[in-house]
Amino acid sequence: MELVMARDGVPIAVHSTGTGPGIVVVHGGGVTIDVYQRFAAALADRFTVHLYNRRGRGDAGPREVPYTGSQDVDDLAAVLAHTGSSYVVGHSGGGFVALSAALRLPIARLALYDAAVSVDGNTPSAWLPAARAAADAGDPARALAITAAGINTHQAASKLPLGLRVAMTRLFLRTPIGRMMGDLVSMTLDETALIHAADGPASRWSGVTAEVLLACGADGPPYYVTGNEALAAAMPQARAIVIPRSGHDAINRAHPRLVEPLADFFGAPAPSRDNATP
Repeated sequence: MELVMARDGVPIAVHSTGTGPGIVVVHGGGVTIDVYQRFAAALADRFTVHLYNRRGRGDAGPREVPYTGSQDVDDLAAVLAHTGSSYVVGHSGGGFVALSAALRLPIARLALYDAAVSVDGNTPSAWLPAARAAADAGDPARALAITAAGINTHQAASKLPLGLRVAMTRLFLRTPIGRMMGDLVSMTLDETALIHAADGPASRWSGVTAEVLLACGADGPPYYVTGNEALAAAMPQARAIVIPRSGHDAINRAHPRLVEPLADFFGAPAPSRDNATP
C-alpha cells in the first residue's frame, strides 16, 4: 500500500498487485475495493492493478459536501499521476466517474462495465425520491429495496410488493456485503442523483479520445446495452460488447468471460501512427 497525496492534501491509499502495465480501477458506488480483490488477482499476472477507495469508503478520507463528482475526478488524476498509469477500468457509478475523467485526463484506454451513464433518459429515475426519503429517515432496508427494484427493472423480484422486498433486504443486510451497501446507501443515492442530473445525448461524450471498451452483462438491465451502443457511436475510438451469462457483479466475480476481453483490450498493441485516424 502506498499513500498518494490528493489535490486537497488528503492522502489516498493505493493498493497495488501484479506486474506489467498499470490499470487503475474506479469502483462502484455502494461498495469498497474489498469486492474487487478477485478481479485484481485475475489480471495480476499480466498487469499491475491499482485499487483505491473512493472518498467516504473504507480507508479513504471524507467525501465533499455537497457531492459534485469533481473530487472523484481529482483523486483519479492523482492516482494516475503517481502510478504512471494511463489505463482505467470503471464499474457502475465508477464508470461515470471514469468517463467524466476521460474528458480531461490523459487516459489512453478505458474499459467500462455496466457504467452508470444516463443517455437521453434511458435509465429509470422515478424511484429515486422514495429511496432518498427512506435513507433520510434512517431506513436503509427500505432505501435499498426501492433502489434495487428501480435499477434492476429486468428482474422478477422488482415486481414483488414493497413490504416483501423490504423484508428480504433486511436479511441481506445481515451479510457482509449487505452491511456495506446499507452503510453506503445514502452516498450511493447522492451519486445516482448526480448521474441522472448529467443525463443528455451521447454526443456530450464525443470529446473522449481514449480507446474505450463499453462492456455490459447480458443478464443485466437492457438499458446498459442501448446506452453503450449510443456511446460507442458518439466517441471516436469506442466499441461496445455484451458479456454472456453475466450480471452487474460479474466484474467482482472475475469470470474469464469478462476478464479475458478486458485483458485483450489493455494488452493489444497501440495503433500505429500510419493507421491512426487523423
